[in-house]
This record gives sequence, C-alpha cells and structure tokens, in this order.
Amino acid sequence: MPSPRTLLSIYLNDHLAGATAGAELLRRTAKTHRGRAAGSELAGLAREVAEDRETLIGIMARLGVPVRQSRVRAGWLAEKAGRLKLNGSLTSRSPLSDVLELEAMRLGVQAKTSCWRTLAGLADSEPGLDADALATLLDRADAQAKRLEALRGNAVSRVWG
Repeated sequence: MPSPRTLLSIYLNDHLAGATAGAELLRRTAKTHRGRAAGSELAGLAREVAEDRETLIGIMARLGVPVRQSRVRAGWLAEKAGRLKLNGSLTSRSPLSDVLELEAMRLGVQAKTSCWRTLAGLADSEPGLDADALATLLDRADAQAKRLEALRGNAVSRVWG
C-alpha cells in the first residue's frame, strides 16, 4: 500500500487537475458572457478560481508535493473534451450549455471545498498547512458555490421559464 505521503501527493495532484479544468472552464465561460448580465460575475469567479488554483500549488510546494504536469495537462484536456457534449446544437451554443457548464462549475467548487476541508483536518499534523488560511478558503468556496447556484438558477429560468 502506498505511504500516506504518496497518497497525499496523488490526492493533491488530482485536485490540481480538477482545478485546472475548472479555471479553464470558468475563464472560457466568462469570455463567452462578456457584455452580458452574468459576464462580470463570471469574470470575478474566474479570477478567484484561478487564484485558488495558485493557492493549491503553493500549498503543495510547502508540503513538498511535486506538481505532476501530466495531471495538469489531463485537467486542461478534460475541459477541452467537455466542450464536445451533445446539447441539441452542433454549430452554436445551446441555452442548455449555460446550465450544464454552471452545474459543472458548481461540482468543481464542491470538490475544492472537500479538498480544503481535508487539508484543514490535516493542519494540526502538517506544519505547511495554515488552519486559518484554510478556513478563509472554505468561506470563499462556500460563497462561490452560492454565486454559481444563483447563476445556474437564472440559466434554468432562461431555458425552461
């Protein structure tokens, strides 16, 4: 069985892959909605999620966990592959695209929240982890989830009234 340190490395690199995909999806979605009602909110979320990704990289460095570039590239490719979903429109964006993308972003924030909680639980035994900083990250993730849920609700209303 792998050591706890190896498992932590795998865990954090998997979360980094997800954070890479999430940051890319939010960046692209914010760009798509530039000039629309949700555009500035999505742009703000995209900046925050990119910052959270960088924070995760910093945490990994403090813990001595190497970034596995293959995992980062896999996250980037996963976001690109996610664009190929069938949503009822092959040549343009479907109104359903917004709903599905916002749901994917919301799931990503839930996963990030779980990662921050896991790390907070390790803070007493890992000197590279700051419990107060992790509590702040948890609060931010909760706020992000609420903002994404509000945007998702608006998208649902646009699609189904």
